[in-house]
Amino acid sequence: MSTQFPVPHRGMITLSVMLATIMQALDTTIANVALPHMQGSLQASQDQITWVLTSYIVAAAIATPLTGWLCTRWGRRRVFMNTVIGFTVASALCGMAGNLGEIVAARLLQGLFGAALVPLSQAVLLDINPKERFGQAMAIWGAGIMVGPILGPMLGGWLTENASWRWVFFINLPVGALAWAGIARYLPESRPPSTRLDLFGFATLSLAIGLLQLMLDRGELLDWFSSIEIRLEAAGCLIAFAYFVAHTATTTGASFFDRRLLADRNFVTGVLFAFIVGMILYATMALLPELLQGLLNYPVVFTGIVMAPRGVGTMLAMLVVGRIVHRMDVRAIMAGGFALTAFSLWMMTWMTLDMNGTLIVASGLLQGLGIGFTFVPLSTAAFATLAPALRNDGTPIYSLLRNIGSSVGISIVQAMLIEGTARAHSELAVDINNSNPVLAALPHAFGAGTPLGLALLNGEVSRQAAMMSYVGVFRSMMWLTLVVMPLLLVIRSPRRASAASSDAGVAAEGAH
Repeated sequence: MSTQFPVPHRGMITLSVMLATIMQALDTTIANVALPHMQGSLQASQDQITWVLTSYIVAAAIATPLTGWLCTRWGRRRVFMNTVIGFTVASALCGMAGNLGEIVAARLLQGLFGAALVPLSQAVLLDINPKERFGQAMAIWGAGIMVGPILGPMLGGWLTENASWRWVFFINLPVGALAWAGIARYLPESRPPSTRLDLFGFATLSLAIGLLQLMLDRGELLDWFSSIEIRLEAAGCLIAFAYFVAHTATTTGASFFDRRLLADRNFVTGVLFAFIVGMILYATMALLPELLQGLLNYPVVFTGIVMAPRGVGTMLAMLVVGRIVHRMDVRAIMAGGFALTAFSLWMMTWMTLDMNGTLIVASGLLQGLGIGFTFVPLSTAAFATLAPALRNDGTPIYSLLRNIGSSVGISIVQAMLIEGTARAHSELAVDINNSNPVLAALPHAFGAGTPLGLALLNGEVSRQAAMMSYVGVFRSMMWLTLVVMPLLLVIRSPRRASAASSDAGVAAEGAH
């Protein structure tokens, strides 16, 4: 379906769909800081309360691939409106929950309805803007989805401390109402030809994604493959995905995954890079709140303040890159973004237990710039040559791979952090003995010869070991960022790709 330009009410459409996107993006992280308060209020154990996060993640992962088919069945405008209503109502149910079962059920609904919001907003922005404005459109969209991991912890902490954890969810009500009103008033209907739902393809893909997310989310808690639950989830994920691939490759009718997406080189490479970017950037961002709050004892609100420059850098970069993305090679812009990210990670390897906020702010600002210079050109290049009819199917896959990449990256760095802390603790503990002259000079009450002194020394060794492990993880992420940079050469510049497509079309007409 081709879009006529100029589009009426483009500004109001953009504002409305981005309100829905920001609402969903915030909810992926805003609840994390409120978990301890929820645990006490709902009388849940540490293991049980994590299902508040797990249920949302798994439900969203399962429902995301269904977005394209829903649009062909009921139309994009109707799907958008219903998902906004469902997400807003589910948010209200979360805030009113009186026990663990109620809030987990409400979070499942939130994930199911919220899964479509981000890919739908991306598809809408691509459709209402001509190709020369894709960069600006993706800059706006990227800024919206980056609000969650950047501002979520700070806003969640402020609401929890000054009101109640329930307002973490109630804040969605006015935002959802405004988003719904704008979408209902200004967004025109767009409904591709209806297709039959490939139930087997959907079932196998959803099962594989759900089991993978469940494994990644609970792996750290259950000590990974030493747990029979994790082993069963891994085996089930592999088997279900193998069935999905075999079914998609051999089916003669309409499959759940549109194989035409694989014919677009830029989309395929863009999706793979979305996975890599999600793994590197989101994993790094997930470590910092733990470092600042758990190790340096920063209050939640102050943690959000020193991390805010990361968001400022992202917004600045997106404002710039939205204007230059069609004048420069996207690979050069992304290379600059990766270089800034690597440099910020190198700065983070100099962090210590007695540092002030300057290093956190400076490295965060640079990393924010790197995120902005990477994310916008990547989204622009991935969809520059994709047929408009495939956008409803392509945007959910793009969001899904980015989310899976972030889950994989977070799981990897958490495992590295735990293993590195244990190793560093063992290395440092070797020197804790009575023959060490430094320890012998300590007052008797603080020496290794008394239970109190031994406990104090062990606590300090644990802090130092954790800091050493954080630094090691940042160093590993820096090298990974540098290693993947040459893969940027695989991406074709959108201008060259468009030219190649045009040449192919001319050749095809000549052949006829």
